[in-house]
Amino acid sequence: MTLRFLKLEWKQYFRSSHWQKGIALKIIMAFFALYFIVSFLAIGVGGYYILKKKFPETDPLTLVNSFLLYAVLGDLIFRYLMQKLPIMNIKPLLTLPIKRSKLVHYVLAKSSASFFNILGLFFYIPFAVVLIIEGYNVAGVLGWLFTIILMIQSANFLNFLINKNNIALGVIIVVLLGLISLQKFDIYNVTAFGGQIFDAVYENPIYSLIGVAILAVLYHLNFKQLKNLVYLDEAVSQKVEEAKSADLSFADKLGDVAPFIKNDIRLIWRNKRTKTVFLMSFLFLFYGLIFFTQKTYREMPAMLMFASLFVSGGFALNYGQFIPAWDSAHYKMLMSQSFKYRKFLESKWILMVVMTSFLYLLSFPYLYFGLDIFLMITAGAIFNIGFNSLFLLFAGSFNRKRIDLNKSGFGNTQGTSATQFLIIIPLMILPMAIFWVFNKFVGGNSGYIAVAAIGIISLLCKKYAMNFIEKKYIQNKYVMINAFGKEA
Repeated sequence: MTLRFLKLEWKQYFRSSHWQKGIALKIIMAFFALYFIVSFLAIGVGGYYILKKKFPETDPLTLVNSFLLYAVLGDLIFRYLMQKLPIMNIKPLLTLPIKRSKLVHYVLAKSSASFFNILGLFFYIPFAVVLIIEGYNVAGVLGWLFTIILMIQSANFLNFLINKNNIALGVIIVVLLGLISLQKFDIYNVTAFGGQIFDAVYENPIYSLIGVAILAVLYHLNFKQLKNLVYLDEAVSQKVEEAKSADLSFADKLGDVAPFIKNDIRLIWRNKRTKTVFLMSFLFLFYGLIFFTQKTYREMPAMLMFASLFVSGGFALNYGQFIPAWDSAHYKMLMSQSFKYRKFLESKWILMVVMTSFLYLLSFPYLYFGLDIFLMITAGAIFNIGFNSLFLLFAGSFNRKRIDLNKSGFGNTQGTSATQFLIIIPLMILPMAIFWVFNKFVGGNSGYIAVAAIGIISLLCKKYAMNFIEKKYIQNKYVMINAFGKEA
């Protein structure tokens, strides 16, 4: 039966009208996936020797085990924001004499083979092989690897249970930040505690059976939940919920753009893809830690400028590049209303500027890395507010791809076109190049000043830029209505 389900999905995919669309984009995504696979393989094979060389007094396996607890919580957060729930078009199958349990088992089994579950294995399996080659106990290593696989699968099924539950996400984030704080301020040695758990599995592989029990419980809970939903009346019925409206009266102070701002806030919070973009923007705040903590990048200031743009620009860059496609589902209706197009565009601009400013305020802890780093983040924030926000609005006039807001953001190329790749050049490469030129040939703080100056000049020219952008949108109005009216 499983083979038959696979054949049906294969035929459904290749017989659909949209599979040939964006083949070039699919090829690019495949190269990205290949890049990550090769990178994980390289780290898995060479990780043991790198750790051995850098920390000669510490066992590499113990070192890896010490950080697995953080990896589990981080993986859950990443899955919550990015992973798609297991999907299978089962409506046509519900009228056939097929047991519901078989459908549910297939959906759950399909989720086990997702890219999220496979990618980590390209590190853990080579690392385990190297451990065996280096003389570690074979049974212990295999028990450790088996536990890791069980842990990955458990995270997979736990994510399906807590997905759409924002409280659960908040709890996981608080726990992760709490553990990091306890370790950072020497209140409690979290790494030692986490390391002892996985070291114990290596010393006594029988403990891996605990992982089997946890996975079995989570699988059973998912099975019960999905089985209760696999009914024909459940599949065809329209779920009616009482609308809940948040108090957005604070936006009324913004004048004519207030109705658009309110609609944008509702759209962001009520739809999965936009909510993912919003929540991910806060994770971009930590993007600088990857660069600012490494000596290698300290010697490449242009790369630090690249990171600084992301610290405050996570929301503007991810949300702005799909303007006005976020409104594609109701764009035809929107364009039939009597309002000034300028107000519609200014609402998007205000949203990006407010979020960029808020993220900049949250970036103040980066002062810990020195005034130079914070000046760079400040210059990046000004550039994002002045230049990037306006350029993203302009680039939006070329968007022609409809977006389904209910679909997850990860691996979802819907709404993506060549426009999204082309706009990276002025958004990222331009400030990096300007900073590098001034920093190298003028010196001092000239790099920060030059990048910030472009942002300030753009802000001063906002009126003229918005006039030009508005004309561009009005010129392409009916082309966009026709494009957004087509099913993706």
